[in-house]
Amino acid sequence: MAKVTLENVVKTYGPVTAVGDVSFTVQDGEFVALVGPSGCGKTTTLNLIAGLIPISGGNIRIGDKLVNDLDPKDRDIAMVFQNYALYPNKTVAKNLAFPLQMRRLPKDEIARKVAEAARVLDITHLLERKPRELSGGQQQRVALGRALVRDPRAFLMDEPLSNLDAKLRVQMRTELKRFHQDLKATIIYVTHDQLEAVTMADKMAVMNGGTLQQYDSPKNVFDHPVNTFVASFVGSPAMSLVPLRRVVEGDAVALAGDGWQMPLSPANARKALSAKSDTVILGARHSTIALHDGPREGAVPGRVYTVEPTGDVTFVQVHVDGAIVIASLAPDVAVRSDTNVWLGFDQSRMHLFDCETQMALT
Repeated sequence: MAKVTLENVVKTYGPVTAVGDVSFTVQDGEFVALVGPSGCGKTTTLNLIAGLIPISGGNIRIGDKLVNDLDPKDRDIAMVFQNYALYPNKTVAKNLAFPLQMRRLPKDEIARKVAEAARVLDITHLLERKPRELSGGQQQRVALGRALVRDPRAFLMDEPLSNLDAKLRVQMRTELKRFHQDLKATIIYVTHDQLEAVTMADKMAVMNGGTLQQYDSPKNVFDHPVNTFVASFVGSPAMSLVPLRRVVEGDAVALAGDGWQMPLSPANARKALSAKSDTVILGARHSTIALHDGPREGAVPGRVYTVEPTGDVTFVQVHVDGAIVIASLAPDVAVRSDTNVWLGFDQSRMHLFDCETQMALT
């Protein structure tokens, strides 16, 4: 396997910039997920790495080799797509063998590689079947096997689980994670499903509008989003964001809404004071918010909008100063819509963002 490096990569279509100045390094054996909303540039970035579309600027290296002008077949990578792309009239064994036959490898070597890939992916018993006789999960394993037999320097995967039902997706996430662990493969994986990224990836590249917003471990992206986009995109449900007024009285700093103030801790006060304007965006995850049925010191008043039981947890959406704040409760706690509540924010896990730049205040 090999590391993959992007240096100031750009892709333009006339006046439209699809990918703008993207730089990151995927280390040898690392699993990196490219995530973001539709149209953010993640699939274009993958296609640039694969060589399926020409680069407009910057450099792409696989290992130590500059591959900007190399054809896809010369980049020594393997791609796995969401539609599997299996040959319907060939058996599983022949589907696996086909890319090796194209490279004119000896028959005994082809047989050995096919048998080994089938063993790794637990599809040995399927080798004589045709794709129409397989389930979606089995077809996806065959697609992985066809990539695996090539012994590529990196695997590029474009939403490979999106055609599977919810139960099978969960199972295949586990299979892919094990596949990566066993082979120590370099994998770049495009998905719009952040849960896939969080559960499988060593690092996440969060993209929006063709630019890289944050590149870090899933835990750090979740715990320390660099801006309001990342905060609102990563997490289910997303982080609640509420624009509030900054109030400074002597040494005391508070955030204020309609008829209330919430004093800030010394650490959060310093963050708020670094904002470029008197409007600061408060961010909080649902699990860090306490919901009270009466006034509490430092708590923020709100009104329940909806209650969403999910079985093991209940999400409560609360109107606070024109924004929606989501808190979570144990399923046995009863809350009704259109009732007044007070929200207590854990200031050690609170996030503050600059309203002008949308960047996290540190």
